[in-house]
Amino acid sequence: PMAKNKKVSPALKQTILLFNKPFQVLSQFTDEKGRATLSDFITDSQVYPAGRLDYDSEGLLVLTSDNILKQKITQPNLGFSKTYFVQVEGSPKEEQLEPLKEGILLKDGMTLPAKYRLNRNGWSPPNLWERNPPIRFRKTIPTTWLEITISEGRNRQVRRMMAEVGFPVLRLIRFRVGSWTLDGIDPGKSLAVQPQPKLHFF
Repeated sequence: PMAKNKKVSPALKQTILLFNKPFQVLSQFTDEKGRATLSDFITDSQVYPAGRLDYDSEGLLVLTSDNILKQKITQPNLGFSKTYFVQVEGSPKEEQLEPLKEGILLKDGMTLPAKYRLNRNGWSPPNLWERNPPIRFRKTIPTTWLEITISEGRNRQVRRMMAEVGFPVLRLIRFRVGSWTLDGIDPGKSLAVQPQPKLHFF
């Protein structure tokens, strides 16, 4: 079972915020093109994002004032694996997704092995919110939800991996980083938490 998020005590000096990033919000505080940024939602000037979440992706973004923690979250194999809910075009079969477990060759090299769970029978992630705007549905092409866990954080990695196995991503929601999850955090909201008592290893 996923660890529940624990609220932070006021005396804690290290600041860690869990933010549920909405669709089409940049993972930074400023943008010269006038797009939505973190500053539209977060007023704490002491925290910075640990890693990134694409403009067109949603879900958990960890922000912290601790540079060491920031570096740990962004480094592979340090216990901060990440789980995504991924909606893809089509109906993948188990054997079509097997390459994910071995690693996928991308332009920037081979990925580390990923874990996945293929969810059938119309399953969708629990407590899922409506995306604004919604994805484009096509009557002739079904969609399928997967859970994918990776231990890296390359640019658009999950989208590129799924494209390589032939199933383009329609919607991508990061649910977990380490042992922190989106539990109880609405889109556009953040929650202050304590440092992880133990790392969630891949």
